[in-house]
Amino acid sequence: MEDKSKKKLKILAVCGMGLGSGLVLKMTLEKAIKEMGVNASVEVADVASATSMDVDLVVTSFEFAKSFTQKGIKVITIKNYTDVNEMKEKLQDILKEN
Repeated sequence: MEDKSKKKLKILAVCGMGLGSGLVLKMTLEKAIKEMGVNASVEVADVASATSMDVDLVVTSFEFAKSFTQKGIKVITIKNYTDVNEMKEKLQDILKEN
């Protein structure tokens, strides 16, 4: 039985325009969280829209990360958007902090 007391994480996959690479990032994120058993939802957004959204975590490239860290939002930077292992490694580090 699922533990309903655990808060569902809101994760945002962010790319420049919120289109192609953001969708690839979202699919990799969804696969990683499923394999890890993490209770989370994933949405895609462009950088401009994402900075004003209420989320627990942003996953993006190094180039866009500073847009969020300056606002105090937790960020994971990803080099390879299709690498599920890199995604799980980075997610694990963030989840340990919480």
